[in-house]
Amino acid sequence: MRILILGGTGFLGPHLVDQALAKGWEVTTFNRGKTDPARLAGDKYKAVRQLKGDRDPKKGDGLKSLEELVAQMKKDGARFDAVIDNSSYFPRVTKASADLLGPVTLMYQLVSTISVWMDNSVAPDESTPVATIEDPTVEQITGLTYGPLKALCEKAAEAACGAKACIVRPGLIVGPGDDSCRFTYWPVRIAKGGKVLAPRAPKPAEEHVQFIDVRDLAAFQLKLIEDGHAGTYIANGPEGVLTMEEMLAGIKAAVSNPVEFVWIDEAWLMEQQVQPWMGLPLWIPVMPETAGAGRANVSKAFAHGLKCRPLAETARDTLADFEATKAERPADFAWGEKGKPGITAAREAELLKMWAERAN
Repeated sequence: MRILILGGTGFLGPHLVDQALAKGWEVTTFNRGKTDPARLAGDKYKAVRQLKGDRDPKKGDGLKSLEELVAQMKKDGARFDAVIDNSSYFPRVTKASADLLGPVTLMYQLVSTISVWMDNSVAPDESTPVATIEDPTVEQITGLTYGPLKALCEKAAEAACGAKACIVRPGLIVGPGDDSCRFTYWPVRIAKGGKVLAPRAPKPAEEHVQFIDVRDLAAFQLKLIEDGHAGTYIANGPEGVLTMEEMLAGIKAAVSNPVEFVWIDEAWLMEQQVQPWMGLPLWIPVMPETAGAGRANVSKAFAHGLKCRPLAETARDTLADFEATKAERPADFAWGEKGKPGITAAREAELLKMWAERAN
């Protein structure tokens, strides 16, 4: 197999490169060389053809190195088995790449997001209508524009590549290399032991969570290429139901010192201005407007080969990666500060004390 990865040195890219090389595939990457440029260095990656440029044709040399490659491929009658587009955020930029590469690839696989659905009141499947945006030319990523712009990127790829387009919509991507640290908060906090603040819904069994290990996502993407499956897939896990309580218990079993979860009513947490999702990662309060959260229908992806490793493995490896990369983080890194997820140790202690006093 011959593949081209647009990206390659960020979170998902290296896992795709490593797994593709392990299969004996021929790998080319295209990126700016700015995100962890040393990630694909060394003897292991000598076989990887690494092209430099910018996805945006208006910046620097833009797609020049890709244009030269495509011209040579057309001359030689060569094709990629797949282009993997990991880094599409604006439809104009996606269109430029898809228009250029569509004629020389058998599949154009675009990594989108489950956030193409902005309505969390409905549990989506692949046929659920995506969000729209009033101005499709806007090129500023916010909480309101990210999902709709990704949906437009999907449409740009489909318009350029037709039946060759493969759209992969992951949920929260977690695991080794995740610098967003959202899922990471829980293994790190639980491993410290002691009393751990945990959110409890009025009906805990209804508080579902979903996420996907980056290594499982990469393996699924490559399997779709191997099997020649285009179309659209929600890449999220697990295959069955996972509640917040089950997730935290699973992490505790894998990584913790002695831990006591203090389950606090989510309504009270919201009264105390604790932020869902980022304040306590993966927590989405159970209410009518979030009735579909954590409930995306993933049956199509699992039917086409998606497999999710055990939660304990993801938790252990995430914690190990966090500990191994301490030197790479700012000296003032702290949970719950400067845009980092979670709550500070002081705030957690304060909330636990307030909750205990309230109970008395």
